[in-house]
Amino acid sequence: MPKVVNNNPVERFQQYLLLEKSLSANTVEAYLDDIGKLEQYLHDEQIALDKVTIDVLHNFVAALNDLDICPRSVARIVSGIKQFFSFLFIDGYIDNNPSELLVAPKIGTRLPNVLTVAQIDMMENVIDMSTAYGHRDKAIIEILYSCGLRVSELCGMKLSDIYAQEGFVRVEGKGSKQRLVPISGKALDLISLYMVQRNSYPIAPAYMDVLFLSSRQGRPLSRISVFNLIKKLAADAGITKTISPHTLRHSFATHLLEGGANLRAIQAMLGHEKITTTEIYTHIDRSMLRQEILQHHPRNK
Repeated sequence: MPKVVNNNPVERFQQYLLLEKSLSANTVEAYLDDIGKLEQYLHDEQIALDKVTIDVLHNFVAALNDLDICPRSVARIVSGIKQFFSFLFIDGYIDNNPSELLVAPKIGTRLPNVLTVAQIDMMENVIDMSTAYGHRDKAIIEILYSCGLRVSELCGMKLSDIYAQEGFVRVEGKGSKQRLVPISGKALDLISLYMVQRNSYPIAPAYMDVLFLSSRQGRPLSRISVFNLIKKLAADAGITKTISPHTLRHSFATHLLEGGANLRAIQAMLGHEKITTTEIYTHIDRSMLRQEILQHHPRNK
């Protein structure tokens, strides 16, 4: 009986890691997850695995960096990709190894500027909900994290931007460009609770449609106020990392990526114009975006 040859390079790599390298199942799964991200990218770009060049890999890494992914996560993915292509070269699937000159980003000695889900929960849990701005502050943290917004986008949010029934918020980003971002049920519930407090504020007529207001002046909340809030909550929660509102945006992107979300979906939700340095994509199916965040964001698990 002729020997059956497995022509699937990823499956062969998996067997190599398990049988020859004797790696644990969890480690092998992590390698395959990193390769899966590259496979998705190559599929979207219509590039065959045996046609990958160093320029293609550089564009893939650039796509990860464009998504506000922390350097540690990018370095881990690059390491997995280099292992994969080294195997393909040794195995004879490719004639040369395009990953030889691929360099991972430097991580440095500091902890990555990303929070864990538990740390974000800790920040929310230290908020005094009995105060006149407790529900507001908790909604701010939740929206920054579950929607991945910039602080300027948060401060500019309007009540008319919220489409609760559809599960989206309209966001005005850089250059006054608008996008629709899925919003979690938890964030919508917190907004509803905050609205009870908000209606007790003295609101100037010009700001009636602004979502987040100063409880004392009834004016739009400033970016510096949000910065100060984040730093205070982190300190109260015992978090020693130096963080800012953008840390929650980094965490949003990193957690989605590590959860297996599609790169283009993350790109669209963050409001980035391009996923690589060479091509711009603007037509993203909204139902797909919502499914990506529902399936891969920790807040929906």
